[in-house]
Amino acid sequence: MARDRQAAERFYGAVLGWTFRTGGFGRAFSVAEQDGVPVAGIGAMAGALAVPVAWTVYFSVDDADVTVARIRERGGTVGVGPVSYPPRGRAALATDPEGAGFGIWEGRVLSEWSVGDGEAPTWLELHTKNAFDAAVFYGEVLEWAAEEGSGCCDVSYEEDQVVLRREGRPVARLNSGPVEAAAARPQMRPRWLVHFKVPDLKAAQAAVVENGGGIVPDAAPWGEGKLRVTVSDPDGGLFTLDQSPSAST
Repeated sequence: MARDRQAAERFYGAVLGWTFRTGGFGRAFSVAEQDGVPVAGIGAMAGALAVPVAWTVYFSVDDADVTVARIRERGGTVGVGPVSYPPRGRAALATDPEGAGFGIWEGRVLSEWSVGDGEAPTWLELHTKNAFDAAVFYGEVLEWAAEEGSGCCDVSYEEDQVVLRREGRPVARLNSGPVEAAAARPQMRPRWLVHFKVPDLKAAQAAVVENGGGIVPDAAPWGEGKLRVTVSDPDGGLFTLDQSPSAST
């Protein structure tokens, strides 16, 4: 969710080396690609929807109306939608019981999207007060592990983390950690973190600052010692840079 699509493209192109092409939703939207593979979407809708600039995680669902009903039944809040985007599909924006925002999407999904560990350019992490409670909420709302072998997602519990896998590959991790409700430190609120992998973490950090973004301190206290840093774009949108595992050290 950006305010100015072209400004966002300039920033993320400079920091992450992305190229952009027009998506199927009009001039306000674009698809970011890395080496020809879709990585993320940018939509200049933050102003129109009166929401902060932010990266939003979207989960694919079979029926947006059914999923919205489940969200409300289980203590979440639906802020927008479902909204139709003919002929592509329908979307809604919601928050879980702890206040972490996410989206749902009913419709066609690009087969080239790749999220998770290993060589995928992006992975997801939920910062929440209680990862196990969050796993119950999202599991029921999104039908994770609904049917064995159905192609849905499998949930496992590893140490203090809940790990979400699709076809055996980790795509998201849910972490318990200290949270704050105060808006003064949005990085400490319950939220979905979007991680983008880069070949040179120091160079990417420098590019963030050079292009009007900032480094966010104390964003993920459980990540101490790991090769990652949380940053913000010029409009305050938070995201995390990770050293790519394929890069030489």
